[in-house]
Amino acid sequence: MTRLRRTIAFLAAGSLVALTLNVVSGSTAAAAPFGYAQLNTIQKRLASGLLTSELSGVQAAARQAAPAGTFRSTTATCADHFGNNVKVNQNCLNLSDPDLQGRAQAQNETWAAVDPNDANHVISSYNDYRRGDGTCGVSYSQNAGKTWADATTPNGFTRGTAFGGARQYWQAGGDTSVAWDTRGNAYLSCQTFMRGLVASANPDQSSAFYVFRSTGTNGASWNFPGRPVVEHNDVAGAGDFLLDKQLLTVDASRTSPFRDRVYVTWTTFAADGTSYIYEAHSADYGETFSAPVLVSSTSALCDNTMGLPTPQGTCNTNQFSQPFTAPDGTLYVTYANFNNAVVAPENRNQMLLSKSTDGGASFSPPVRVGYYNDLPDCATYQNGADPGRACIPEKGPSFNSIFRATNYPIGAVDPTHPNRVVVTYGSYLNRNSNETTGCTPAGFSAAATNLYTGVKTTCNNDILLSVSTNSGASFGSSDARTAPVVTTASGQARSDQFFQGAAYTPNGALVVSYYDRQYGSDNNTGFSDITVSQSRNASTFRHDRATSSSMPPPTQFNGTFYGDYAGVAATNRTAYPVWSDTRPVDLFRCPGTGTTTTPPKVCQGGATNASVANDQDIYTVGVPIT
Repeated sequence: MTRLRRTIAFLAAGSLVALTLNVVSGSTAAAAPFGYAQLNTIQKRLASGLLTSELSGVQAAARQAAPAGTFRSTTATCADHFGNNVKVNQNCLNLSDPDLQGRAQAQNETWAAVDPNDANHVISSYNDYRRGDGTCGVSYSQNAGKTWADATTPNGFTRGTAFGGARQYWQAGGDTSVAWDTRGNAYLSCQTFMRGLVASANPDQSSAFYVFRSTGTNGASWNFPGRPVVEHNDVAGAGDFLLDKQLLTVDASRTSPFRDRVYVTWTTFAADGTSYIYEAHSADYGETFSAPVLVSSTSALCDNTMGLPTPQGTCNTNQFSQPFTAPDGTLYVTYANFNNAVVAPENRNQMLLSKSTDGGASFSPPVRVGYYNDLPDCATYQNGADPGRACIPEKGPSFNSIFRATNYPIGAVDPTHPNRVVVTYGSYLNRNSNETTGCTPAGFSAAATNLYTGVKTTCNNDILLSVSTNSGASFGSSDARTAPVVTTASGQARSDQFFQGAAYTPNGALVVSYYDRQYGSDNNTGFSDITVSQSRNASTFRHDRATSSSMPPPTQFNGTFYGDYAGVAATNRTAYPVWSDTRPVDLFRCPGTGTTTTPPKVCQGGATNASVANDQDIYTVGVPIT
């Protein structure tokens, strides 16, 4: 969700029919803006963390009240290592007013990719707040992740036919992802948007998805301006519906008939209450993109239990799409779907997969990857915190872990066995956490989030693994309670794992990275680590702890936003998990200091002010592939 790893955009009046155009013109109709406040309950539940935090006014409210408590002076400096963990973003801590914690400081929602022609070239992208608002950050390494440098993505100023030439300056951006093609070009997907009246007197709600290309510089520089996937000119603020959660992939198979084709998928939240998945593609190295193509359409797997309109088919409530390709050029898109009928107290949903064999021009009806149960309602189990969202409550009496979280699918194809398609996803009910352990579904809250018995005692979230051996035509067990899991270590049977990334090495090792609470007292304190699991048969896994020490729960953005996802990239020798790390302390101008002759002192949060204790920086480490 994110997602902060997820895209927002507003498209013009004319509903989804307008999506047949690559560029959509704005509406001049006098209508109340369709923004976050106009989303229905289900849409608010599904909306990414980026969209929610930026458009709901949550962060504006957080800025109105500075956290209470005192601060202590510090001589802390920028930490570029924690043990063998290497810092990816290269800015040091910016001094921020305590009530703006996160603004000008945070980085989160990570993605990573390795050049298939040179394993020394690694890039990572993330949401970057160092300028005081979200933008699309990217770093690059020329020595296999040992050291990193930052690049500047030129996403603040773009042009496209929707804006009549060199016109659009953007207030914010984020929801990034990166990939390489077979010829040494790197690509970055970025969401850009204007905030509208939620942030200022300017009603502009224009928005867009752009793809940037790095040619010959290995991620050190990117083409200006970016190339539009979808744009919307809405300077009048009509705000007819929202785009969210885009991800990018590139067909990097030299044997594919669609070699080097660039794909982007996303969700549209329409004013009629629907949320369909769309895809667009580029056959000219990201220079131009096709008109949007519907991915989620009609299937007997989708029951219209909510009674929403079905203008593009019965699978009309979806989110969290991810595209990935096979060596033969098949494009797969996996996504979460909320159209499966359940009777309370059951609260499961389903992961679906659609595929295209014609380069993204059309898609097959979806197949079910498996059922899953989402994370629990935060306010119910965490003392009223973060209402309307799900989170990952720690065990015991404390209420530290309140950041927004959700379960989503990430898939990959085994390049050595191309018929083997795997999809990973989280589920709160699983073979280690279900009715036999005292974790029982209890329906939905008023905010449409999930309820359970045993949340603070016996439940835990696991990373499930669904495997197809017939090129995605069918998958294994759909029951989350019996499905195979990636998280097979003994300490993971009663602890939470979440925010997974997945990738195959060129020689066929499946790599899955994720946040993990199996270490030390993490499960009871809300701390987290990063684990990398690897398998040669998509069945048995080896597990390696990637973090050199545990990370505390985030405090930035009032502790409610940690991003929506985390990525991993892999070569035949090394896996590169990249994550948002909360171990760096946050630095502030000491309140009441600074005169005409004496500069302000530097203070930090922590023991005397735990509400502003830590930063969010991007870290990585090379984990050997065996």
